[in-house]
Amino acid sequence: MSISTSNLTIGYPGRIVQHSLSLDLREGEMVCMLGPNGCGKSTLLRTLAGLQPALSGTVRLRDTDLALLAANERAKLLALVLTERLSLENTSVYDVVALGRHPYTSFLGTLTDDDHHIIRSALQDVAFLPTRDDMECATHLSTFNSLSDGEKQRVLIAKALAQQTPVILLDEPTAHLDLPNRIRMLQLLRRLAHEQGKTILISTHELDIAIQLSDRILLLSANGAALDTADNLCAQDAFTHAFGMDIFHPLNNTL
Repeated sequence: MSISTSNLTIGYPGRIVQHSLSLDLREGEMVCMLGPNGCGKSTLLRTLAGLQPALSGTVRLRDTDLALLAANERAKLLALVLTERLSLENTSVYDVVALGRHPYTSFLGTLTDDDHHIIRSALQDVAFLPTRDDMECATHLSTFNSLSDGEKQRVLIAKALAQQTPVILLDEPTAHLDLPNRIRMLQLLRRLAHEQGKTILISTHELDIAIQLSDRILLLSANGAALDTADNLCAQDAFTHAFGMDIFHPLNNTL
């Protein structure tokens, strides 16, 4: 398994959000995490990324306890894309993606020819750079702040790809996007998982799109967590129990 938890309890001092989570996420799959507001989706992502301590239990990255990894070692195994909007005045798209190489550079942050190749490849993966392999392309990229929200999300995903980690966690990467771009974003992430063998976990509210495009669904609710295929969860009526209503047939619900 690429990332796993054992009896993981998450939350804050005096407030448990989820408890006894034992999850296994595989290489080469995209898992979408769904659930009602307040069920712990962002808290779980932050705990898996090491930004927030677990209340109890363990997180393992490729069979290594997350708590035993130094920050630089962790950055070589896991990349995190959050929803917070970054304000990077006069910073080029290329330089934003180059930040993903930080775990591998020297103290001065000097980029090697291999680093530049990885950055360009990441930009190509998210369709942000022509497929020709020369440095001249990079000089014509826009500044990050001049981009649309959808373009910024693609650049941040490219930064995560440049980090070359086996695991990528994303918190609502389709937020603020219109429907076509939501679909394109999840299609892109699914392709990257399958083609590059990465484990991709996405927190999202795009239930209908996630059900169609994800390999498995991680469904969080007040009753705990269920990790399975969309078909199996539907057969178990798990979505109705998690959301407290028939989300697939809204007219069946009374106000």
